[in-house]
Amino acid sequence: MLGDDDMIDEYLLQELVAFQQTGTLAATAHQLNVTQPTITRGMQKLENDLGVKLFKRYPNRIELTQTGQLAAIEANKLLNDSQLFVKKIRNFDLRQRNYRIGSSIPGPLLAMQNQEFSEPVSLETQLQQTDHISELLNNNEFSIIFSNQELQTDEIESLYVGTESLAVNIDKFMYQANQSTVTFKELRGLSFVVLGDIGPWRQVIQDEIPDATFMYQARQNAMKQLTTYSNFPYFTTNITNTDLANDETENDRIMIPISDSAAHMPIFANYLKTNKRSLRSLINEIRSILPN
Repeated sequence: MLGDDDMIDEYLLQELVAFQQTGTLAATAHQLNVTQPTITRGMQKLENDLGVKLFKRYPNRIELTQTGQLAAIEANKLLNDSQLFVKKIRNFDLRQRNYRIGSSIPGPLLAMQNQEFSEPVSLETQLQQTDHISELLNNNEFSIIFSNQELQTDEIESLYVGTESLAVNIDKFMYQANQSTVTFKELRGLSFVVLGDIGPWRQVIQDEIPDATFMYQARQNAMKQLTTYSNFPYFTTNITNTDLANDETENDRIMIPISDSAAHMPIFANYLKTNKRSLRSLINEIRSILPN
């Protein structure tokens, strides 16, 4: 039997969990790619180490006791915690050598493209889910994640770094083209070409212009083709206008800012409080390239 300071070998816990999942020694051995006698010896050792009976033994089979069922559940938790420990440490080590930046909104990532920073930076171009930000930061998978929501927890804080503002690009012969600004209400009934992955902006335009038609395009090349060879209006922002728009003289579009408050989205940098000091310089650099 183990003393208070002794540890259970992890491979024994893996065997116990596999047995609970498969129900037989033969299937457990097959799943773990070892021999059945190896599993039998391992289960006996685990019982001896714990000093409890984990199995009911019958002539042609064994099954877990209630204590064994509990042991398997707790073993699975320990193995998952062990994997999470390794993941956190490896992610932390990687972050020391390269700041990984993510975002739930496209603007900050587009603004940072082709920019040079004083620290090594890698951008994750796939947008993150807002409700996953805390988990991703706590697991050290990202150094900073941008979003349109302010996060304040015991471990995480947010810093306002800028505002992304929506504009519409419309045919110069439309009556709205003579205005300095336009409202969502004035865009009702129109059909728009829209890039598919625009984060929370998608919900904004659908909520604010419920009687419009939105033709979502998965690829930016297809989006540019449609905006070049059709007169459908499309949206850009004070960050994305150079990325999505074509030459106005060629496509006869006029870009007009949308004045509604919902057309102005705050940008927050979310990060672990423990990393605030090391990230301060980088966040200031990013803030300098974002519109306010």
